[in-house]
Amino acid sequence: MGERCLTPVERLPLPGSSRVRVVEILATGTNGGAQEHLFNLVSRIDRSRYDVSVVSLSPGSAVRKLRRGGVHVLVIDEPDDAVAVGALAAHLAEVRADVVHNHMFRAETVGTRAAMALGGIGHRRPYVVGTVHSSRVRSREDRRELRRLTPEIDRLIAVSEAIVRKIHDEGRATVPVELIYNGVDLERYDHQEPCCTLRDEYGMEPGAVMVGVVARLEPEKGHPTLLEAWPLVLKQVPDAYLVIVGEGSRREALEQQARELRVAHRVIFTGRRDDVPAVTAALDCAVLPSYREAQGLTILEAMALSRPVVATKVGGIPEMIEDGVTGLLVPPGDAAALAAAIGRVLLDHPLADTLGRAGHDMVHDRFCVELMVRAIEAIYDDGARAVRPSEVAAG
Repeated sequence: MGERCLTPVERLPLPGSSRVRVVEILATGTNGGAQEHLFNLVSRIDRSRYDVSVVSLSPGSAVRKLRRGGVHVLVIDEPDDAVAVGALAAHLAEVRADVVHNHMFRAETVGTRAAMALGGIGHRRPYVVGTVHSSRVRSREDRRELRRLTPEIDRLIAVSEAIVRKIHDEGRATVPVELIYNGVDLERYDHQEPCCTLRDEYGMEPGAVMVGVVARLEPEKGHPTLLEAWPLVLKQVPDAYLVIVGEGSRREALEQQARELRVAHRVIFTGRRDDVPAVTAALDCAVLPSYREAQGLTILEAMALSRPVVATKVGGIPEMIEDGVTGLLVPPGDAAALAAAIGRVLLDHPLADTLGRAGHDMVHDRFCVELMVRAIEAIYDDGARAVRPSEVAAG
């Protein structure tokens, strides 16, 4: 693990004797990068200093995972935003939240409005933080709503330089914006054994080469291009299998595409897996063919496991991968380039080993979860000092 991750940090005492009460607001309770980020954050935060709970605006597998991890999660499953705002405001008042941290678009709108509502009825208004996880271009109406609410937000967090630019482009850089990359829980990945049953589970040939993508089965993740590239990969490496890990709205269409391309016998759709680190560790090459991407956390996780990676040059991905050094980058939507890069990794073993080692070292130096958690904790400290001025004066 990188030395910066292990360096202890001395922090100033906080106002008041109680822990900082932080409520994390999650837009959806299903799986995704934002949910993984939140799980890593609440798993590693200093519980002696921060009292952290989660509110999710829908149920799902991420909610269940957080609860299994001992995190208190309240689900407000209310599609009407006005009703959700009222329920959330009542909850924030009850727990006397110091900091509200919103994750994703609906959380930003509902969470910010709930904080405003508290101030409007004479309660102490919590400090509002928003993390922008997505590179999605919102509708004109949504962007207008975000610009309207942004002055009520105390701090915005961007997960990549690409997201910093997006915030500026949306006219939201009227409040402080801080770049904090998503981090990888390296303790979870450092001693991860590969899933040794994967080939047997899905009827693959013993010793078969495995290329994998871990991503939601949604349009922006680029699975159609990867499937289009797969016949070209098989011409180079006939014994390769493509392992597609994840769930989402496009599964049926992607399975149909694999059949039409006559590669379905070499494509495995696993659905959701609870052992993603073990599955990733078993791959010969990890791929992320996204058409847009805020950062690409699954690629960082693969690099932490010393897996060689191939990804598209979009969004925040080039901030994670130096082409030819820590991985290979290709243009989005270019099946031929993607196939060629995957073929290079599978056929050039010294290159694959070099990329894997360099990626591993880079993640350990720059993207350990401790760096992410410390940076966010510092923002929570700022929030506590901002909303507890009377306690500062009393101290």
